[in-house]
Order: sequence, then structure tokens, then C-alpha cells
Amino acid sequence: MTMNLTAEAVFQDFRELAINERMKFFQLLSAGLVDDNQTHEQVFGHLAGAEFTAQQAAEYLGMSISTFRRNVGAKKIQARSSVGRSDMFATADLKAFKKAQRAVKRS
Repeated sequence: MTMNLTAEAVFQDFRELAINERMKFFQLLSAGLVDDNQTHEQVFGHLAGAEFTAQQAAEYLGMSISTFRRNVGAKKIQARSSVGRSDMFATADLKAFKKAQRAVKRS
């Protein structure tokens, strides 16, 4: 007997999984799709126009939220916009900051 699965059926089954099983699914999926030779643009290109919250931006930069906030306070990183009371940080600005930080570490 052949089963014809649709994307909708798979998605519905996925939604019924426990959260830890969903996390395992994404780990398996990402492990199967990773190509060690991908460029930064290939991996993160879809985020080029995105904006991150402070917490997401700190994670992207690989720093604690308190270190991130210190950098914002020192005007090394500036919010591009806000949503409600949350500042939003542009990907391009974060990428430039990260690149500048790497250059400082190398010198």
C-alpha cells in the first residue's frame, strides 16, 4: 500500500509532536542539509532585510544580553526601529559590528 503524503498532512502530524520531538526533528533536518562549504550569504542570506530583537541580536553576535546592552549604551550598536517598546536591530548593522569586532581581535 502506497501512502501519498502531502505537505499539509506532514505539517499536521508535526504539530501534534511533543516539543522535544519537534526540536529533535529540526536537529535531524539541519544535520541533513548542512554543507560545510556554504558561504555566509547562503546560510544567512534570507535574513538580509530582517530585524532582530535585542535578545536575538545578542545571540547572533554571540554575546550576553548585558554585553549587548552595554554596546547599545555606548552607541556602538543602534536600533533601526522599534515595535511597541522593543528596539529592533537591522541585520546589516549587526553584521558590520560583528565584522568590526573580528578585525579588532585580529589586530
